[in-house]
Amino acid sequence: MGFLRYLTKKGIFLIVTLVFALYLTVVIANFGGYVDEILRAQARFDAIRSCNQDLACSQLDPASKNATIEGNYKSFVEARGLNQDFVSKSFRFTWDLMNFRLGRALELRDVEGGDQVSSIIFERLPRTIILFTSSSLIAAGMGIWLGLRMARRALSAFDRGLTVVSITTTVVPPWVFGILFILLFAFLFPIFPAGGMVSVPAKTDPLEYTLDMIYHMTLPAIALILSAFGSWSYTTRNLVLQILDEDYIYAARARGLPEKTILRRYVLRSASPPTVTSLALTVIASWQGAIITETVFAWPGLGRLFFEAIGSLDAPVVIGLTAIYAYLLVLTVFILDLVYGLLDPRVKALRRG
Repeated sequence: MGFLRYLTKKGIFLIVTLVFALYLTVVIANFGGYVDEILRAQARFDAIRSCNQDLACSQLDPASKNATIEGNYKSFVEARGLNQDFVSKSFRFTWDLMNFRLGRALELRDVEGGDQVSSIIFERLPRTIILFTSSSLIAAGMGIWLGLRMARRALSAFDRGLTVVSITTTVVPPWVFGILFILLFAFLFPIFPAGGMVSVPAKTDPLEYTLDMIYHMTLPAIALILSAFGSWSYTTRNLVLQILDEDYIYAARARGLPEKTILRRYVLRSASPPTVTSLALTVIASWQGAIITETVFAWPGLGRLFFEAIGSLDAPVVIGLTAIYAYLLVLTVFILDLVYGLLDPRVKALRRG
């Protein structure tokens, strides 16, 4: 019962946070009523297109045809609440987002020409996961591995050198490395392609297509890993050094336990909760891609979709992307709270209290 109360409180708090975030997104996106004007214009365009595509409506006399178009337009406007005040409309849009009704894009389309925002987003999502999630996991694994060795050899030449490298690479965004790599390895030394996900025309054989995609993602992946591993290594180093200074570590050493046993049984166990949290949030953040990096490498993922949506003033796509990220973030935090509630003894003590 204590665990259920703990989980219920966390769930209620996250749901309230999600609703507030979605509502805030709608309010910002509807600033000045601009989105309402776009939706009304889209509704009128749809009414005209629907009438022109309908044989019976297209053969009506101009007055009857205009009356039919205007009736369809007013029906849509009233159904969507576009004739209501801003507060009522903002609640309606928030309710749509909570029910995964992301609406229709104004300008952007999926590969089949569809304008459903959900279809456009989930078409791009796997491409971003392939590049950014895999790069983030590699960078995290490499950074944690180096951070542990930096901590065990603290203040040595190895530690000092990697500390400088970690800090230097962390402050440089991945798109800067990307531009440098394109100049060096795509133009000066034409080893890798300058951008794109696959060659044009695309390979028809599945194996050749996969290898070609890996070939194209090599430069952006290296740029992402080089920019991200430093923060992982430096953070892990400092975290492990802090844990090594705890009293229970000194007590374990006084009992004569080997350093490897202390590191595995005590240090890694204490460092795992913040590390797992950072890793989970990093993975979810990677699903959103990066606007500049994907644009530099012409990678057709969610980051570039953000750029295209902003450039074309496609507000429904921007709102949909933000809503999807909010759902993913809240779900991740809830899973982390669930894991902590089951494993962390400090959380167990809090929930019993």
